[in-house]
Amino acid sequence: MYKFVIGLVLVSGLLVVPAISSQRDLRKDFERQVRISFPEAAPYSPQAAALGKMLFFDPRLSGAQNMSCATCHNPSFGWETPVARAIGVLNQPLDRHAPTVENLAEADALFWDGRASTLEEQAVGPITHPKEMNATLEEVVNRLAEIATYQRLFNIAFPHEGLTRDTVLGALSTYQRTLRSGWAPFDDWVQGDESAISEDAKRGFELFVGEAHCALCHTGWALTDHSFHAVGIPSDDPGRGAIVSDDQGMFKTPGLRNIALRAPYMHDGSLATLRDVLVHYRQGGAENFPRDNSITPLEISERDIDDIMAFLNTLTAYDPHVSAPALPAE
Repeated sequence: MYKFVIGLVLVSGLLVVPAISSQRDLRKDFERQVRISFPEAAPYSPQAAALGKMLFFDPRLSGAQNMSCATCHNPSFGWETPVARAIGVLNQPLDRHAPTVENLAEADALFWDGRASTLEEQAVGPITHPKEMNATLEEVVNRLAEIATYQRLFNIAFPHEGLTRDTVLGALSTYQRTLRSGWAPFDDWVQGDESAISEDAKRGFELFVGEAHCALCHTGWALTDHSFHAVGIPSDDPGRGAIVSDDQGMFKTPGLRNIALRAPYMHDGSLATLRDVLVHYRQGGAENFPRDNSITPLEISERDIDDIMAFLNTLTAYDPHVSAPALPAE
């Protein structure tokens, strides 16, 4: 049985590059999307996005007013946080590593286990979770309503609704849909600039789409299939299995844009470096833990790992910096 993956063919578990395909042809499968997808029911507006950015960075969305969405999803770290498991409002580690909120506009399943189907639904989770931000949406709305500037901005962004539970979530999700990773050296190379990345990185790309099997899951411009896979991480976390019983040990494929900024890695932050991740896959994952059939030992060398890492580093944006907004005063 054949399965086509970004111009490749999977035959008996091995990736084969068709003779007619050139490296340049394969690059096109990773070309950036020009437009961001917004739902018909929640179209883009610059006013809503600007308001959503304020809310994303505002600690007044937490019960104790001591942390914001950006506390765990810090743009300086690829919209994650550089610890194995994020620290919640009770100053205790959470159950999982904070996933990036970058490049999620096209995703139809959010969180590591996919329990939310929209960004609006996803936004509810951290705000109201007792171990994360520990607030209620009613509390948040009442708190924001006491701030005249927020009242005015909600009336501008949502003239027929004003400040409500749904418009708080709508503003947050509008902003999150705009969180696209910036232009990177890899994008210049995809566009035909042969000098944009090193020869090591070019070899790493060939391994990524070929012998290393990475492109089975890390596909498209954001380098994710937005699906769920079991990759042999030693863990008693059921992952997607808590939602769908047959999916024990499966977790959502993270996109790889800005991946070099996002250590540590995996759903539990158990792998400290990108090299650790690649060694894990070279070994075929850990035995006695759930693994997809495609997760098998790889015959790749230390030099191959260096080259793949060189490629992954080309996915870091030239300017990943995002400035924090000025927040309305009390």
